[in-house]
Amino acid sequence: MKLKLLIYTHSWAPAIGGVETVTAALAEGMAKSDRTCGGNPIAVQLVTRAPAADNQSDSPLAFEVIRRPSLGKFIRLFRSADIIHLAGPALLPMALAWLFNKRTVLEHHNYQSICPNGLLILQPDWNICPGHYMAGHYRKCIECNSNGHGRMKSVRDLLLMFPRRWLAKRVTVNVAPSCHMQHRAALPRTQVIYHGVAQAGASSVSSGGYAARPACFAFVGRLVKEKGVSVLLRAAHQVLQKGHDFRLKIVGDGPERASLENLAAELGLAHVTEFTGPMPMACLSTLLADSAAVVMPSTWEDVAPLVALEQMMQGRLLIVSDIGGLGETVDEFGLKFPAGDATALASCMLRVLRDPGFVEALKANAQRHASEAYTEQRMVEDHLRLYYELMKRI
Repeated sequence: MKLKLLIYTHSWAPAIGGVETVTAALAEGMAKSDRTCGGNPIAVQLVTRAPAADNQSDSPLAFEVIRRPSLGKFIRLFRSADIIHLAGPALLPMALAWLFNKRTVLEHHNYQSICPNGLLILQPDWNICPGHYMAGHYRKCIECNSNGHGRMKSVRDLLLMFPRRWLAKRVTVNVAPSCHMQHRAALPRTQVIYHGVAQAGASSVSSGGYAARPACFAFVGRLVKEKGVSVLLRAAHQVLQKGHDFRLKIVGDGPERASLENLAAELGLAHVTEFTGPMPMACLSTLLADSAAVVMPSTWEDVAPLVALEQMMQGRLLIVSDIGGLGETVDEFGLKFPAGDATALASCMLRVLRDPGFVEALKANAQRHASEAYTEQRMVEDHLRLYYELMKRI
């Protein structure tokens, strides 16, 4: 008899973002022909409200993808499932899982269970929210979200938090991808299962990969304020003033691109900085091949950034803000600095330029650690053990 595993994610298409990538890897791993749970083969169905992209076919996948089902079919899928895995606290799926008394795993990829906008960032000043919703400061939540969405939508989003939080407390198990998220969410029956990424192949970075000069520092991600690219530019300005030769690659796009390009010009960095725009994942490894380090200067609390795991797995040095799940993930296997501190970031960049031997050793340790702790196989097996424990419960 097959065990029916239903995975729900609001938006999904293979390899688009962090949530989509992790969810696809989990579904693929669970759907392997030799995978069993308590001796029972697993039938995986992934349900999403996202339509298929142009020229995209779900048929090559090892699991069934059900896109935009009718409400009736949606309900039938939930009623027939043995285990329901929710990639985020969506209201209707949580309500159906609770109504049908299903064994339900709720994975928290962002802050939707504790913040009306899911970011835990105060608007309009972009500071980290101290937790106004959890503290009962609901007027603060309305004021924060009114800046970008208007008062009516802000009030609506706040009101929806109450049933969302109530339902999140009643799932069978909550899963956090970092200890930071476990602490922030403060939900009962929470387990930590770290994300996993594909292991490095033959094309991974080798020792001495940035021997050619000038050294290159890279950023990869959306160009939004919370990613802290302006901090990187100000740090680079300090390094340049000390007479060092280097290059910057800013990979990605977003609403802040124009202002960041202007800032680079103002700081005298235009001749050493390249804004590449968005790049396909297939080209990313080649683009970063000459990088001395990948810099992640986030000024917000990342839950569990997949980019950090991917770069560690590829053997690249990370320089990151010591904040949230980002600082936890990198731990002692990279260079860290206080979030928003351009001078401290500049010191990290200078160490990379001045001590290549230390950098090579750190890169090797990081890749070895990632290969042991952050593989897709380990992530799937951790979830499989959890599902098995759930199936043993009466």
